[in-house]
Amino acid sequence: MATREFSEAQSPDFARALRSLHEARLRPEVRLTEVPAPTRLAPHAVAMTADIVDPSDDEDLATGRFVLLHDPDEPDPWGSAWRVVTFARAELEPEVAGDPMLGAVGWSWLTDALESHAIEPVNLAGTVTHVVSESFGDLDDREPDVEMEIRASWSPLDAAVGAHLEAWVDMLGTVGGLPPLPSGVVALPGRRR
Repeated sequence: MATREFSEAQSPDFARALRSLHEARLRPEVRLTEVPAPTRLAPHAVAMTADIVDPSDDEDLATGRFVLLHDPDEPDPWGSAWRVVTFARAELEPEVAGDPMLGAVGWSWLTDALESHAIEPVNLAGTVTHVVSESFGDLDDREPDVEMEIRASWSPLDAAVGAHLEAWVDMLGTVGGLPPLPSGVVALPGRRR
């Protein structure tokens, strides 16, 4: 992950947070890239995109964005000097198109990932959107396309934010159909689902 240079004298807490993000242990199927961060939401910010890639054919299984904001003045809605803002998107199997629990399942993927990393987020909020596109006429032989988007934000309590990135990437892998990995286990290349 590329990093912009920040002066520790300007924000030692944010510099610690950047180190924590760089030390995060991520799955080998993850491509993480730093991108321009929003400049108006907080005095300090870093943003990354992540793609979950099937190693067997280099196909993108899921994509998302992770933004860490830091404001030492601790804005009231945050409940902390830190805020994580995330987005995740993936195509799902057509058979889930009519599942009325799909939104709740998507949200549980996030909360389970946070819990598995012992994260108790402050002011967790978000939405799960699922869209089904059906084809008709000359295209009626196509299966429905099902896409899920999970948007969420929460407030870490300190600069130890690497675990927050790890949890979010685990959730992104789940959305993309990767099997969960026990801690310390390296994934072998394989097929999706």
